[in-house]
Parts: sequence; C-alpha cells; structure tokens
Amino acid sequence: MTIRGKFDGIDEEGRAAVLAAHDTAFTEAGTFTHDGTVSAFTFRCQVPAGPDDGEHDATGRAVAALEAYGVPYQVLQVAVTDMRDIRIRRKGRR
Repeated sequence: MTIRGKFDGIDEEGRAAVLAAHDTAFTEAGTFTHDGTVSAFTFRCQVPAGPDDGEHDATGRAVAALEAYGVPYQVLQVAVTDMRDIRIRRKGRR
C-alpha cells in the first residue's frame, strides 16, 4: 500500500515520529518519505492479506497503521499492489 498525503498541522512530537520512521521500505508498521518541510508525505505499508481480503480491507489496515503514528493528515491518493497478482518471469524459461 502507498498512501500519499499531506500533514495537517503537525506538531514537533509528530514531526519527530515521522522523521524516526523515514525509510523507503515497505513494512507492516509503515514508513514515510516526505518533502523537506515535512508537510507532504508518502506512507509505505505492507499489509498481509488473507485469501478473501480485498482492496477495501487492505486500505483499512494501511490507514490504521498510518493513524498509529498519531499525526494529523489528509489523504490525497491511495495505491494498492496485490502481490498475489505479481508474476515472476524467470530468465531462460519460456
């Protein structure tokens, strides 16, 4: 899951939490990349899914992970990549 948004009146404690979670990895707790002023962000989150889970379920879990940081935000865009749909092409196989 990738959530793009902007912070809505972030305080110093929230700023510190975001700076501590700065990374480009997809983790279950989620990580942030952000602009230099820490006003706009991209939140990356890995959401484990069961066989019957859909995008709505995954989005809810990703938003819950974002809310766990306790920072005010506005969501601008959400993108879902279901890893179950990814096909790996092996070199040398046809």
